[in-house]
Amino acid sequence: MATISITGYTDKVSVAPGEEVCFQVSVENSATADFEIVRLIHGDEHPDGPGFMEEVLPSSISGSHPVRKQFVDTGNAIVVEDPSGKLAPNGPLTIWGYVFPTTPTKGRQVLLGRFSLSETAGYALGLTAEGRLAFWVGDGTDTDEIVSDITLVHHTWYFVAASYDPSSGRAILHHEAVINPYNGRLGRVAPFDHTSSVEQKLRVRPTTPSSPFMWAAAQNSAPVRGDFKDFVFNGKIDRSGVIGSALSLDEVAQLRAGERVGPAIAEWDTTEGYGPDGIDDIVRDVSGSGLDGQGIQRPVRAMTGYNWSGKHDDWRVAPGEYGGIAFHDDAVMDCGWEPTVTWRVPEGTRSGVYAARIKAGETEDHVVFFIRPTAPTAPILYLMPTNSYLAYANEMIVHHVPVGQAIGSHPAVLEDREADYYQDPRYGRSTYDHWTDGAGVCYSSWKRPILNIRPKWRSSAIGTVWQLPRDLSLIAWLDRYEYDYDVATDHDLATNPDLLKGYQVILTGSHPEYWSEQGLNDLEDYIAEGGRLMYLGGNGFYWVVSYRDGEPEFMEVRKGEAGMRAWQSEPGEYYHQTSAERGGIWRNRARPPQKLTGVGFTTQGFDECHPYHRMPDSYHKSVSWIFDGVEGEVFGDFGLALGGAAGLETERYDLELGTPPHTRLLASSTSWSDNYATVTEDILFNHPGMLGTQSPTVRADMTYFTAANDGGVFSTGSIAWMSALPCFGFENNVSQIMKNVLDAFKKPGSLPGGAWNQEEKSWT
Repeated sequence: MATISITGYTDKVSVAPGEEVCFQVSVENSATADFEIVRLIHGDEHPDGPGFMEEVLPSSISGSHPVRKQFVDTGNAIVVEDPSGKLAPNGPLTIWGYVFPTTPTKGRQVLLGRFSLSETAGYALGLTAEGRLAFWVGDGTDTDEIVSDITLVHHTWYFVAASYDPSSGRAILHHEAVINPYNGRLGRVAPFDHTSSVEQKLRVRPTTPSSPFMWAAAQNSAPVRGDFKDFVFNGKIDRSGVIGSALSLDEVAQLRAGERVGPAIAEWDTTEGYGPDGIDDIVRDVSGSGLDGQGIQRPVRAMTGYNWSGKHDDWRVAPGEYGGIAFHDDAVMDCGWEPTVTWRVPEGTRSGVYAARIKAGETEDHVVFFIRPTAPTAPILYLMPTNSYLAYANEMIVHHVPVGQAIGSHPAVLEDREADYYQDPRYGRSTYDHWTDGAGVCYSSWKRPILNIRPKWRSSAIGTVWQLPRDLSLIAWLDRYEYDYDVATDHDLATNPDLLKGYQVILTGSHPEYWSEQGLNDLEDYIAEGGRLMYLGGNGFYWVVSYRDGEPEFMEVRKGEAGMRAWQSEPGEYYHQTSAERGGIWRNRARPPQKLTGVGFTTQGFDECHPYHRMPDSYHKSVSWIFDGVEGEVFGDFGLALGGAAGLETERYDLELGTPPHTRLLASSTSWSDNYATVTEDILFNHPGMLGTQSPTVRADMTYFTAANDGGVFSTGSIAWMSALPCFGFENNVSQIMKNVLDAFKKPGSLPGGAWNQEEKSWT
């Protein structure tokens, strides 16, 4: 019997009562599946905790529904619709452009053309499987091509052109490198012969295919899946065009020199349309023919072009040097699946974390989404870190980063489903991974199956739950102690800047690492105006992310020259396409996390977790109430994450990085192994003493400070903190500290100890 597989995604991250959410589902080897709506309560199956917990809701979609396999059209491209047939192969033409191949020998690839593989028709300028420039034509039954006699070198810019006259069959193919000291992998001193000119008579006369003109791909089709992209290109393409005459070699040389030669059918200027706040997905035709191209699966823009001078790294300063558009054969932003089931959320449905639970045979999957309130219903808001969920979506860091297993301190531990996905990542990658050409993945999207935004998922790299399953432990804890709370997401904050204002206290997830500028501003304003924040994680408020207006499901991340990073953007490519702001870590934009929460990222390690030890500040009468009911100097010597409440990724108090001077250092965890190392942004000179057994910065600090207008911030400084809450039936000293702080924070008025000043006696 064939194995049944189930996966899917929703059309939006969160939904409010009265709104609809669509589930796009793909099921193999079953014609039906059973659907239920469930509220997720606890996601960690560790035997020391309560195990997986969910609540089934009566819903209009409960029961069996027809399902089918749905396909993913991977790879990005640019499509030029041509209803009037201006780009049809009916007459003489010259096709030209600037290209930067990154995997020239991976197999046949299309650069520019109008070619249908299923129809064997049209024309295309591309690369052979051996990495040679080629121009080929198809007449519906057969093809012919002209091929250069030199292989193109990867990560090198080339001017390429093909001239063709169908009446005579005469074709000319030409390429030459465009190299300066800045624009490619090799400099001018490398003794490569990059120039080739070939003439040949082609025996086939092309016919017009039904497919559109495309950059970086050709169209193919299959009976079951329909149309899809094929021969997808890896690399960058800069300005290009199609001319309505067959140029001679001398005229091609004039074209390369920047002269206008022949009647332009289309001339795409990839630097047109740039705005002060970002770059869209439209490639403008400046010939007057109206043949603009539309990017699909989001080709990456704001990339250096063939003429980058190395003087500027902000594309807004020198837009003419940023014509490069990057394409990747495994990019996925939107699977484009048809809806399988749609559910209207009933009025009165409580806010929380939900999923469509889908079963067929013995196979089950949970497609997660969030229900936010239409207006605040409680004093507490749990702000789920969905930016970070997207950053890690389908991550394969332990397989894609050479030191991945060393960082994790042990080999990867894979489930069958993960092992299958890692061999065929058809639903796209995370921002911790690399596309097949080695470039770092800078986009992530909700509109695709995300295998690790699931309850019960355990990270293959570290052997514990990560992100959402860990964050569900706080849901279980809040339910256990009957707190009234709402749930919303980073994505809700992106579309509703007033979201936080109706709440007395905000709770974070365990790893709120990725933040937009608006989100940071809104949270800082909230605290400064009297709000209370319980920051219950580690390595938060770290990386810069951005969205394009109206597209919160698509997120951009560019890893800069600092931070603990799995990849780094190429020189000159640090500024975002979607927002025009500089990427990287917020610390490098003068916003280290300490300024907001009192603590900031200091170390990571995945071999052990530790308890906290109370520090002298914790006994001061302004904060001693936080430890009411807690016995002894040590707490948190347990947890579902490697046995302790402090660890995995941790943070430190640091006045030089902006920790408010009146902050109380409540507790600290030290004595780490050498798998915990100092973060790279703290290292100016590498020297002995940077590892856990030696460095004083390798620790986890718990802090508390009051803010203006009765505001306050409590920070745990550890990702592992939340995984300690469920231990011993939630009856433990970590839970006690949480209750003490949350009970104080959710009450209006001044906080305990908030009136203390420097004139008072410091210690009880």
